[in-house]
Amino acid sequence: MIKLEDKAMILMKYFIEGQAKREIARKTGFSRNTVKKYIEEHEKKLNKLSKGKSRKEIIALIEAIVEPPKYDSSSRKKIKLTEEIIEEIDLLIEENKKRKANGMRKQQRKKIDIYDYLVEKGFDISYSTICNHIRETYDLSGKEAYIKQHYLPGNTLQFDYGELNLVINNKPTKLNLALFTTGYGFYHCGYLYKNKKMNSFLDAHVKAFESLKGVYHEVVYDNLKQAVRRFVGPNEKEATEDLIKISLYYGFKYRFCNPGKGNEKGKVERGVEFVRRKIFSQKTVFDSLEEVEEYFQDKLKKLNELPKKAKGNKSPVDLWQEEISYLLPLKPSYETCIEKECRVNKYSFVTIEQNKYSVPDHLVGKFVISRIYLDQIKIFYREQLVAEHKRIYDLHKCSIDINHYLLTLKRKPGALKSSIAFHQMAPDLIQIYNLYYDNHTRKTKEFIELLELIQKNSLKDVKEVIDVLAKNKAAMVTTANIKLLLEKESTPDIHMEDEINKNSIELLKSWDTVFNLTKSQEAIH
Repeated sequence: MIKLEDKAMILMKYFIEGQAKREIARKTGFSRNTVKKYIEEHEKKLNKLSKGKSRKEIIALIEAIVEPPKYDSSSRKKIKLTEEIIEEIDLLIEENKKRKANGMRKQQRKKIDIYDYLVEKGFDISYSTICNHIRETYDLSGKEAYIKQHYLPGNTLQFDYGELNLVINNKPTKLNLALFTTGYGFYHCGYLYKNKKMNSFLDAHVKAFESLKGVYHEVVYDNLKQAVRRFVGPNEKEATEDLIKISLYYGFKYRFCNPGKGNEKGKVERGVEFVRRKIFSQKTVFDSLEEVEEYFQDKLKKLNELPKKAKGNKSPVDLWQEEISYLLPLKPSYETCIEKECRVNKYSFVTIEQNKYSVPDHLVGKFVISRIYLDQIKIFYREQLVAEHKRIYDLHKCSIDINHYLLTLKRKPGALKSSIAFHQMAPDLIQIYNLYYDNHTRKTKEFIELLELIQKNSLKDVKEVIDVLAKNKAAMVTTANIKLLLEKESTPDIHMEDEINKNSIELLKSWDTVFNLTKSQEAIH
């Protein structure tokens, strides 16, 4: 193919220099037919230009005169692309359409898969030929027109999750960003969670509505499993029970995007990427989860305060404040716990999300109700609270309260020191045991009685009494003496004959003079 400058040279030699077509062909090296073709085409266009009437027609002719030369390949036959190959491609494209209609969109053959299939069947054809044929023949571009949305104040709130990969306390940690974005003002409201479980999903809604000072009339979701229970048809979804409950409670409507149409909630879709990039591209290493949350909320506040030119230099926070009067009134915080019935095993544990939590040992074999909150676990038996634990987010861990095993430990005191429950006790309790009770079995039984005493009083009060007793003599620290001082009993057991009990009698006879007990009791109570 000759270039534009070659075409110009031919035309200049003929029209300006007056050279003959044969001479131009000899000097330029192009065939006489080529020279003749471009000269005749140019003459026709010039003739039309002289007769042009409208400005539009003249402009079109000028463009045609100066356009680069090109070959007419419309009649060229594709040698490799045979009718047999075209029939095979037709069948594969039709199969793709059926799969898409049956909800198997992600299992359609791509162009490279069609090419591989044809090569395996023995056809000799290139990948580029396949791509060109499919692009020219079938309408598979998937291009669609978008309708720009106008959001009314207080009407639309969009929700989405995003993942964060951080280093917290020298450990690679993945957190989930639950982000709400307002449709009217692009105001962001977000929270960080260790997982995407249902109570995290619900907790984010409760916190967002409280932070936004009201409830938006509609919340838009994509097809996340916390919101969509199941697909009824290609475009119909059934909401989860928890989403239905929270929407009924707060009074908002929910709407789902079509599958694969994240653009239908484009505000928050872009918002997740925007917030993650703006905040966590600057810093990814933290000492604690608390530091991450504080940093995130501080930076998010600053992002919401940035003015937007498209909104008349108003910031998202300014626009959100305009929406408050349009929002549904806020209700008391929704209960975000998940209830689960559990059976207590022989170790007096219930299993929740692959972790073990202890309950009182008299409940072995019984069924209890576990209420799973974001940060804690509460366990009920016959509507009575019997155990409370901090929630564990690792796997295969135990949370044990030694007080749940007092009945068993009374029968098996030797099992105390080697038990997991002992090592999970409060450090102050372990220290008391090591200082005053770790010598023989009788002392271990006394320590178990001390644990019962702490249940009725408090660890703080018991520690203060122990300090009073230990100032006189370490041997004075017995469960009996601690109980007497706590209950202000003045009659000790006179049948006790060892040195400890003699000292106790003396102690209890002269509380004010020996220990200045009046002041000590004031300190205790």
